[in-house]
Amino acid sequence: MKISQGRKKKVTKRKTLIKNLDMYFSRYVRWLHADADGMVKCSTCSTTKHIKEMQNGHFMSRRHYSTRWLLNNCAPQCYGCNIGSQGRQFEFSKYIDKTHGAGTAQHIQDRSKLSRKYTDAELKILAQYYKEKVDELINKHS
Repeated sequence: MKISQGRKKKVTKRKTLIKNLDMYFSRYVRWLHADADGMVKCSTCSTTKHIKEMQNGHFMSRRHYSTRWLLNNCAPQCYGCNIGSQGRQFEFSKYIDKTHGAGTAQHIQDRSKLSRKYTDAELKILAQYYKEKVDELINKHS
């Protein structure tokens, strides 16, 4: 019985680490693309809204850990595109190739098929890194 309880705590801890990293990474991507007023354009439909009303869209789904926190795989998206239209992947691929160079979307798609497992320490380091980057961007825009 104790073994399963310990395992549950470890899984819960890992989920928390991933959730924290996702939160800081999402904020970073949105602030990275924001203007001084915190306004950001959707990468797939060009709607402009405040970062609090936008999401961090992923070209290749977050379920692929090899590309989950890859900057070239992510860009701000409005709720309608990211959730309502399942990410508008075709438009997203065009945005990625236009922004990062022809063939980048295909490279990301290929990379998403690779297996990548992060250690708890790596997740903590990445979360701290993006937290600091978000703070820098917010201070820059203030």
